[in-house]
Amino acid sequence: MSSRTSPVSRPITIRRAVARDAKRLTRLVRGSGAYQGEYAAAVEGYRVGPDYIEAHRAFVAVDADEHGGRILGFYSLVLAPPELDLLFVADAVQGRGIGRLLIAHMQSEARAAGLDRLKVVSHVPAEDFYHRVGAVRTGTAFANPPAVPWDRPEFEFRIPSG
Repeated sequence: MSSRTSPVSRPITIRRAVARDAKRLTRLVRGSGAYQGEYAAAVEGYRVGPDYIEAHRAFVAVDADEHGGRILGFYSLVLAPPELDLLFVADAVQGRGIGRLLIAHMQSEARAAGLDRLKVVSHVPAEDFYHRVGAVRTGTAFANPPAVPWDRPEFEFRIPSG
Protein backbone atom coordinates (compact mmCIF):
# COMPACT_ATOMS: atom_id res chain seq x y z
CA MET A 1 0.00 0.00 0.00
CA SER A 2 1.28 3.46 -0.74
CA SER A 3 -0.01 6.63 0.76
CA ARG A 4 0.42 9.98 -0.93
CA THR A 5 -0.70 13.50 -0.37
CA SER A 6 -2.59 15.09 -3.21
CA PRO A 7 -4.54 18.23 -3.99
CA VAL A 8 -7.61 16.44 -2.59
CA SER A 9 -8.44 17.36 1.01
CA ARG A 10 -7.34 14.05 2.58
CA PRO A 11 -4.41 11.74 1.88
CA ILE A 12 -4.97 9.21 -0.88
CA THR A 13 -4.07 5.57 -0.53
CA ILE A 14 -3.58 3.35 -3.55
CA ARG A 15 -4.31 -0.27 -2.71
CA ARG A 16 -4.99 -3.50 -4.54
CA ALA A 17 -8.65 -3.80 -5.52
CA VAL A 18 -10.56 -6.62 -3.85
CA ALA A 19 -13.72 -8.48 -4.85
CA ARG A 20 -15.94 -6.33 -2.65
CA ASP A 21 -14.90 -3.26 -4.71
CA ALA A 22 -16.48 -4.69 -7.88
CA LYS A 23 -19.86 -2.96 -7.64
CA ARG A 24 -18.30 0.42 -6.87
CA LEU A 25 -15.87 0.09 -9.78
CA THR A 26 -18.71 -0.89 -12.10
CA ARG A 27 -20.68 2.19 -11.00
CA LEU A 28 -17.64 4.40 -11.57
CA VAL A 29 -17.24 3.07 -15.14
CA ARG A 30 -20.93 3.27 -16.04
CA GLY A 31 -21.35 6.70 -14.45
CA SER A 32 -18.34 8.29 -16.13
CA GLY A 33 -19.18 11.62 -17.75
CA ALA A 34 -16.66 10.80 -20.49
CA TYR A 35 -19.01 8.04 -21.66
CA GLN A 36 -22.20 10.01 -22.09
CA GLY A 37 -23.96 10.78 -25.33
CA GLU A 38 -22.43 9.12 -28.36
CA TYR A 39 -20.01 7.13 -26.17
CA ALA A 40 -22.64 5.64 -23.83
CA ALA A 41 -22.83 2.34 -25.72
CA ALA A 42 -19.23 1.50 -24.79
CA VAL A 43 -20.04 1.18 -21.06
CA GLU A 44 -23.70 0.26 -21.15
CA GLY A 45 -23.92 -3.05 -19.35
CA TYR A 46 -20.18 -3.01 -18.61
CA ARG A 47 -19.25 -4.89 -15.47
CA VAL A 48 -16.06 -4.98 -13.44
CA GLY A 49 -16.64 -8.28 -11.68
CA PRO A 50 -14.80 -9.97 -8.84
CA ASP A 51 -13.40 -12.42 -11.42
CA TYR A 52 -11.85 -9.52 -13.38
CA ILE A 53 -10.34 -8.07 -10.19
CA GLU A 54 -8.86 -11.46 -9.28
CA ALA A 55 -7.42 -12.04 -12.77
CA HIS A 56 -5.69 -8.66 -13.23
CA ARG A 57 -3.63 -6.20 -11.25
CA ALA A 58 -6.38 -3.77 -10.39
CA PHE A 59 -5.67 -0.92 -7.97
CA VAL A 60 -7.94 1.71 -6.43
CA ALA A 61 -7.20 5.24 -5.23
CA VAL A 62 -9.05 5.72 -1.96
CA ASP A 63 -9.74 8.93 -0.06
CA ALA A 64 -8.90 7.92 3.49
CA ASP A 65 -11.78 8.62 5.86
CA GLU A 66 -13.54 7.07 8.82
CA HIS A 67 -15.85 5.01 6.60
CA GLY A 68 -13.16 2.95 4.94
CA GLY A 69 -12.53 5.34 2.09
CA ARG A 70 -14.29 6.56 -1.00
CA ILE A 71 -12.99 5.16 -4.28
CA LEU A 72 -11.73 8.10 -6.33
CA GLY A 73 -10.41 6.12 -9.27
CA PHE A 74 -8.83 2.88 -10.37
CA TYR A 75 -6.73 1.22 -13.01
CA SER A 76 -6.09 -2.29 -14.24
CA LEU A 77 -2.73 -3.52 -15.48
CA VAL A 78 -2.71 -6.61 -17.69
CA LEU A 79 0.70 -8.28 -17.89
CA ALA A 80 0.29 -10.47 -20.98
CA PRO A 81 0.17 -8.80 -23.35
CA PRO A 82 1.27 -5.69 -21.39
CA GLU A 83 -1.60 -3.21 -21.38
CA LEU A 84 -3.26 -0.58 -19.24
CA ASP A 85 -6.76 -2.01 -19.65
CA LEU A 86 -8.87 0.36 -17.56
CA LEU A 87 -8.24 3.77 -16.00
CA PHE A 88 -11.09 5.77 -14.51
CA VAL A 89 -11.22 8.75 -12.16
CA ALA A 90 -14.53 9.78 -10.59
CA ASP A 91 -15.98 12.84 -12.33
CA ALA A 92 -16.21 14.81 -9.06
CA VAL A 93 -12.44 14.64 -8.47
CA GLN A 94 -11.04 14.98 -11.99
CA GLY A 95 -8.37 17.63 -12.42
CA ARG A 96 -6.96 17.06 -8.92
CA GLY A 97 -4.00 14.86 -9.79
CA ILE A 98 -5.56 11.46 -9.08
CA GLY A 99 -5.07 10.22 -12.65
CA ARG A 100 -1.39 11.19 -12.45
CA LEU A 101 -1.04 9.33 -9.14
CA LEU A 102 -2.61 6.24 -10.67
CA ILE A 103 -0.34 6.42 -13.74
CA ALA A 104 2.77 6.78 -11.55
CA HIS A 105 1.63 3.79 -9.49
CA MET A 106 0.92 1.78 -12.65
CA GLN A 107 4.40 2.54 -13.99
CA SER A 108 5.93 1.37 -10.72
CA GLU A 109 3.90 -1.86 -10.83
CA ALA A 110 4.84 -2.41 -14.48
CA ARG A 111 8.53 -1.88 -13.67
CA ALA A 112 8.32 -4.32 -10.73
CA ALA A 113 6.74 -6.89 -13.08
CA GLY A 114 9.69 -6.54 -15.47
CA LEU A 115 7.83 -4.65 -18.20
CA ASP A 116 9.66 -2.06 -20.27
CA ARG A 117 6.60 -0.86 -22.19
CA LEU A 118 2.86 -1.30 -22.32
CA LYS A 119 0.06 -0.15 -24.54
CA VAL A 120 -3.18 1.63 -23.85
CA VAL A 121 -6.11 2.08 -26.19
CA SER A 122 -7.46 5.46 -25.16
CA HIS A 123 -11.00 6.70 -25.02
CA VAL A 124 -11.10 9.62 -27.48
CA PRO A 125 -11.77 12.31 -24.80
CA ALA A 126 -8.81 11.01 -22.73
CA GLU A 127 -6.24 11.44 -25.51
CA ASP A 128 -4.85 14.73 -24.15
CA PHE A 129 -4.51 13.23 -20.66
CA TYR A 130 -2.32 10.40 -21.96
CA HIS A 131 -0.11 12.89 -23.82
CA ARG A 132 0.30 14.91 -20.63
CA VAL A 133 1.35 11.89 -18.56
CA GLY A 134 4.04 10.82 -21.03
CA ALA A 135 2.42 8.22 -23.25
CA VAL A 136 3.49 8.21 -26.88
CA ARG A 137 0.91 7.89 -29.66
CA THR A 138 1.64 4.74 -31.67
CA GLY A 139 -1.40 4.27 -33.86
CA THR A 140 -5.13 3.78 -34.03
CA ALA A 141 -7.38 1.01 -32.77
CA PHE A 142 -10.07 0.79 -35.40
CA ALA A 143 -13.79 0.73 -34.66
CA ASN A 144 -15.31 -2.55 -33.50
CA PRO A 145 -19.09 -2.12 -33.89
CA PRO A 146 -21.50 -2.39 -32.28
CA ALA A 147 -19.74 -1.97 -28.90
CA VAL A 148 -17.18 0.60 -30.05
CA PRO A 149 -18.28 2.23 -33.31
CA TRP A 150 -15.42 4.77 -33.47
CA ASP A 151 -11.65 4.66 -33.92
CA ARG A 152 -9.55 5.19 -30.80
CA PRO A 153 -6.00 6.47 -30.32
CA GLU A 154 -3.45 3.88 -29.25
CA PHE A 155 -0.55 4.84 -27.00
CA GLU A 156 2.49 3.27 -25.45
CA PHE A 157 4.04 3.92 -22.08
CA ARG A 158 7.77 3.30 -22.01
CA ILE A 159 8.75 2.15 -18.55
CA PRO A 160 12.25 3.26 -17.52
CA SER A 161 14.19 0.73 -15.47
CA GLY A 162 14.78 1.34 -11.76
